[in-house]
Amino acid sequence: MSAHCQLTGRKPGFGASISHSHRRTPRRFDPNIQRKRYWLESEGRHIRLTLSAKGIKTVDTIGVEAAVARIRARGEKV
Repeated sequence: MSAHCQLTGRKPGFGASISHSHRRTPRRFDPNIQRKRYWLESEGRHIRLTLSAKGIKTVDTIGVEAAVARIRARGEKV
């Protein structure tokens, strides 16, 4: 599963782990990605979205239909 949110577009950030001796090694900061299943009333079917924790809260606020409209407006297939 790729580490990006379909709704918010969040992707991994990159930085460095710094040891006690202050040596730096590359690392990734991955977003909290979850796969959630929602009922899409207009199409009469379930859809599975890959969302960050912030994306899940956004869907709870604006609703599934509006969230899917935003995802499709960006050109992603749902």
